[in-house]
Amino acid sequence: MDGREFLEKLENEMSKAVVGKREVIELLAVALLSNGHVLLEGVPGIAKTTIAKNFANTLGLKFSRIQLTPDLMPADIIGGIFFDQKSGEFKIRKGPIFANVVLADEINRAQPKTQSALLEAMQEGQVTIEGVSFKLPQPFLVIATKNPIEHEGVYELPEAQLDRFMLKINVEYPSREEEILMLKRKHLGDFSEARMIFTSQVLLKMMDEAKKVHVSDEILHYIYEIVAKTRVSEKLVYGASPRVAEHLLYASKALAFLRGRRYVIPDDVKEMAVPVLMHRIKVKAEYELDGVKPEHVIREVLEEVEVPKG
Repeated sequence: MDGREFLEKLENEMSKAVVGKREVIELLAVALLSNGHVLLEGVPGIAKTTIAKNFANTLGLKFSRIQLTPDLMPADIIGGIFFDQKSGEFKIRKGPIFANVVLADEINRAQPKTQSALLEAMQEGQVTIEGVSFKLPQPFLVIATKNPIEHEGVYELPEAQLDRFMLKINVEYPSREEEILMLKRKHLGDFSEARMIFTSQVLLKMMDEAKKVHVSDEILHYIYEIVAKTRVSEKLVYGASPRVAEHLLYASKALAFLRGRRYVIPDDVKEMAVPVLMHRIKVKAEYELDGVKPEHVIREVLEEVEVPKG
């Protein structure tokens, strides 16, 4: 089975539970194959939780949902120590972070130290409870959701923490046809949860094959030029870091694999540039007032950087 067949089967199975959203599903697959994490941004009620849960179901992965609130403490996520009265001993209680796919719902509602505990687990792939380190399950994917319209009672993620997310995906309202189809299927009771169609061995093989996708020197230079161009843009406070270039490389390889190719082409890099870069650059205030958004600057950069030939 190649990457294209893998993605097609994944999308078809998830269509039992979700209408449309194929681009979101593809980007989640890119993140998983690249060992990255995802920030999903969108208003409530557009199936973010449904997508995450059924994505895990289809791949046979353990799913965990954490509803982040201002009173949530780090131990509520990573776990802690407790006294077992039966055995008369202190024991470790592992928290909900110990899953393959972790949905961190409304991450901007958690206080900074709780956000940091979650983001540290993402970065290190392990957590420390009472001085003892525990490896997290592999593969490990955090899908954090963020409501863009709420500004009261929230703690915005600092730029250094946003940088831990490989991709930012804006989940839009469904099209007219998709929403009518959703209503019809709800009326008929035509929705069901996606079932497991891949084994862990298949998934690990897909991840390994995605790593083997060839990248030419010309593509490596192209990735560098895109990232470097953001660092000198007059519209930005700061540009993208070397970690962004690394993530753009991995995401482009995964996308090429899911499109059925064993090599990366410039279009792969172009397609991944916005979700990889848009949450890691900051537009200057005077340009923001004129309606300039990060994705606008990224598309300008893509127009300016010469595309490799051949």
